Amino acid sequence: MTVSLPLVFVLGIVVWLAIKFLGVRLWVAAVIALFGFWLSETALAPPIESGTRSGVDVVNGSHD
Repeated sequence: MTVSLPLVFVLGIVVWLAIKFLGVRLWVAAVIALFGFWLSETALAPPIESGTRSGVDVVNGSHD
């Protein structure tokens, strides 16, 4: 069974849980999000995307 959820929704829930139960401050979550946007414009973006896609394939059990 495959469940399709937008990544932004999943990340929003993770951030909310981290703020609510782990005591992460809102400004720390904002800095991490901004760092993610900055990181996506660097040379590290393609390897991160490739690794993420490979991880999703492993979790979903699909192999090409």
